[in-house]
Amino acid sequence: MGATFTAAMGVAQYKQQGAIGKFNQSVANRNAQVLEGQATQIEQKAEFDIAQFQKDFRKMEGQTTVALAKSGVELGTGTAYNIELSNAYEAKLQENLIRYNSQVAVNNKMEEANFARIRGSMARQQAKMAQIGTIAQTGTSLMSMGGSSGGGSTGSYGNRGTGMSGYGGGASYQ
Repeated sequence: MGATFTAAMGVAQYKQQGAIGKFNQSVANRNAQVLEGQATQIEQKAEFDIAQFQKDFRKMEGQTTVALAKSGVELGTGTAYNIELSNAYEAKLQENLIRYNSQVAVNNKMEEANFARIRGSMARQQAKMAQIGTIAQTGTSLMSMGGSSGGGSTGSYGNRGTGMSGYGGGASYQ
């Protein structure tokens, strides 16, 4: 009765540890998917921010052109040309900065996602190790229960049936 109970509890614990490991791994994988989704959102937001910036830049560029024309400055030459060139340069720098910052954020999210998957794999491996420990512990408990219930025809010093001593049992001469 005790051995059956011990074996049943060992099997139940083994199954539970496996289920916990799989659950923890699935949670970590889900977290990784969420982080990857956030990375995609960051990329999309960067494209939106660039489009919005370009719209604002064209508006500012038009206002500058009108202001220069009203003041009587000849467009495309001298100071007006330098202002246009400077504005275009700054606009390109700003777009590159938006792209760079978003790429850094995307890379960070992807790294977090990879670490989440690693944590999930580690949780699964820890569960497997716990299962091995449960098997060993259950086996040891069952062996200790079996050892106290009487022995067989051989002892620790040889074959009792033949009277021969020594390890390994020896051959029987009957």
